[in-house]
Amino acid sequence: MNYLLISLFSLFFFPNQDYPDAEGIIKKVDENMTAKTTITESNMVIHSSRNSRTVTSKGYSEGSDRSFTEYLAPARDKGTKMLKLEDRLWIYSPDTDRTIQLSGHMLRQSVMGSDLSYEDMMEDRKLIEIYNSKVIGEEVIDGRKTWVIELIAKVNDATYHSRKTWVDQERFVPLKEELFAKSGQMLKRVILSDVKKVGGKWYPMKMNYKDVLKDGKGTDFIVLNVEFDTPIPDYIFSKASLKK
Repeated sequence: MNYLLISLFSLFFFPNQDYPDAEGIIKKVDENMTAKTTITESNMVIHSSRNSRTVTSKGYSEGSDRSFTEYLAPARDKGTKMLKLEDRLWIYSPDTDRTIQLSGHMLRQSVMGSDLSYEDMMEDRKLIEIYNSKVIGEEVIDGRKTWVIELIAKVNDATYHSRKTWVDQERFVPLKEELFAKSGQMLKRVILSDVKKVGGKWYPMKMNYKDVLKDGKGTDFIVLNVEFDTPIPDYIFSKASLKK
């Protein structure tokens, strides 16, 4: 058997022999991207076909069950607040002084005209809890070696049925993601960049979300400041906090 035949035999019968365990990689990604608590100040830059606008907010999250977001600017959005408790989401509008609960198909709506849906913003669970994973290759992105990992949902309520993610081999941070419907159609693409060491974690400070079914350059989510494992008062995660 010559060298070429040996190589082909190895390719067909031992295709992933040099790849590491995908679940171990995803666990390290979860360690970087999640914490007991997270406090984030950010700008969401929404690019439309005509112009761009920036929405500034401050968000608090505890685990995967509780989160609270307050929008600080521009003036027309200031005072809008969102509260998530497990699988329930409420939004307070200062214009109407009303609180409404979003559910069902309403969660698929765009957040303030961005490329993110309310479902995207509610999905705080660890990847390892939602998906089965498999390393399917390697690729270089912006000079960084990445593992290419295929993720298939193992729960019925996953926002996306499958994902393809490119994980930095040294820092264990996703640098690119493609998100798919059950039909196999790609729905969104995410590019993650400006990775920095924060509180012992490697964390992307800029993320571009692109709804591939829409025109435009997508939505940039830019982290201005982030704190991990800082105690958050319980009153933050209450419906009373929406009108304060």
